[in-house]
Amino acid sequence: MPSVDDMTTTALASVSAQPTARRPMLRQLAADTGYVLLGFPIAVASFVVLITGLALGVGLGITVIGLPILAGALYAARGFADIERLRMPGVLRQDRVRPYYRSAEEGASVWRRVITPIIDSQSWLDLAHGIIKFPIALFSFIVTITWWAGAIGGCLYWSYAWAIPNGPDDQDLAELLGLGDSIGARIAMYSAFGIFFLITLPVVVRGCALLEASFGKGLLTGVAEMRNRITVLEEQKRAAVSAEANALRRLERDIHDGPQQRLVRLAMDLGRAQQQMESDPDAARRTLDEALTQTRDTLAELRALSRGIAPPILVDRGLPSALAALAARGVIPVDLTVDPKLGRLEPSVENTAYFVVAEALTNVAKHSRATECWVVVSRLGEQLKIDIIDDGEGGAHVSKGHGLAGIADRLTANGGRLEVLSPVGGPTEVRAELPC
Repeated sequence: MPSVDDMTTTALASVSAQPTARRPMLRQLAADTGYVLLGFPIAVASFVVLITGLALGVGLGITVIGLPILAGALYAARGFADIERLRMPGVLRQDRVRPYYRSAEEGASVWRRVITPIIDSQSWLDLAHGIIKFPIALFSFIVTITWWAGAIGGCLYWSYAWAIPNGPDDQDLAELLGLGDSIGARIAMYSAFGIFFLITLPVVVRGCALLEASFGKGLLTGVAEMRNRITVLEEQKRAAVSAEANALRRLERDIHDGPQQRLVRLAMDLGRAQQQMESDPDAARRTLDEALTQTRDTLAELRALSRGIAPPILVDRGLPSALAALAARGVIPVDLTVDPKLGRLEPSVENTAYFVVAEALTNVAKHSRATECWVVVSRLGEQLKIDIIDDGEGGAHVSKGHGLAGIADRLTANGGRLEVLSPVGGPTEVRAELPC
C-alpha cells in the first residue's frame, strides 16, 4: 500500500504534467493512410452488398420476401457501421460511441423481429452511410495514392531515371517547360515535384481521412452523441436538484438546532428581564447580560453558517485565500498546496471547489480519526483537480445521505466527478475533477 507521502508527491507532480493529445506526425500519417486505404475496399464491399439488398428489398416489397431481405440489408449496414466506428477514433482522436438500436422485446414473433430494424432510424442512417460513403472513399483513396506516388516517385526519381527510355523524338516535360532535355534537368524537376508532394503529404492525407471520418461521425454517431449529451444533462440536473435539496435541509437543520434555539431563549430572557425590571433590578441586569451573551453566540453561529455557504473571502480574494482560511480553521493540521498559476475562476467553479474541500475536511475531522491532512489543488488544462488525503483509518465510501454523496452530487451538477480511494486501515484519498 503506498504511503501518504507517496500519494502527496504524486498529486504534486501532476500539477506540472500536461496530457499529450497530439500524436507524432509520422504516426498520425501512418494511421490516416491506413484508414483511407483500408476504407476503400470496405466502402466497395458495403456499397455492393447494401445497394443490392436495398434494391431487392424495395423491389420485392410488395411481396412477403422483400421485408426479410430489407431487414437483412439493414443488419448488414449495422455491421459495416460498427466496423467504421471501430476505425474512426484513430483519426478523430475521440472515444468510440455506439448508438442505441431498437430491439424486439423478448418472446416477439418472427415478423416483429423482421420489422424492428426497418422502423429503427439509426439503421437507415447506417444504410445511407454505407452507400453514400463509396464516392467519398473513392476520392480519398485516389488523392492519397496520388500524393504517396508523387512523393515517393519524385524524391527517388534520381535512382531510376537512367532506366527510362528517352529517344531522340521524345519530348519530356522538362523540355516542354524550357528546362532542357538533359537528365540533370529531368531529375531536378521531378525531385522538386517529389519534395512538394512530400511536404504536403501529411496535410493532404490528414484532410482526406478527416473528410471520410467526419462524414461517418455525422451519420453513425451524431444521434448517439446527442442522446448521450441529453442523458448527461439530465443526470447533472438531477444531481443539482439533489445537492440543492441536501444543502437546504442541512442549513435548515443547522438553523433549527443552533440560532433558532438561541433566539427562542433570547426572547424568553428578555421577557423575564422585563418582568424583573421593577421587582428585582439586579436579577434583570443579570438576565440582560445572559441575553447579550446569547446574542453574541447567535451572531457567531450565523457567521459560521454563512461562511459555509459562500464566505466573503472567497468572493473578494478568490479560491486560494479562501482555502487557506479554511485550512487554518481546521480541527486537525492541514497541509495546503495550491497551484500558483490557478488565478481567478468562474464563481460557480470556485464555490463548488470550496464546498468540496470544506465538506471533505469536515468528514475527515468527524470520521477519519486522522492526525494530519493534505490538500492539493491544481489545474491541468481545462480541468481543476482537487486531492484531499488523510492518514486516518480509512473505510470511507460514497453512500446516500453522507457527506461524500453530497460532494458527488455537487460535482456532477457542475460536470465534474468524484473518486474515493479508502482501503480499510487507511489512508484515504478523495479525488475531485471539475471543468473550468
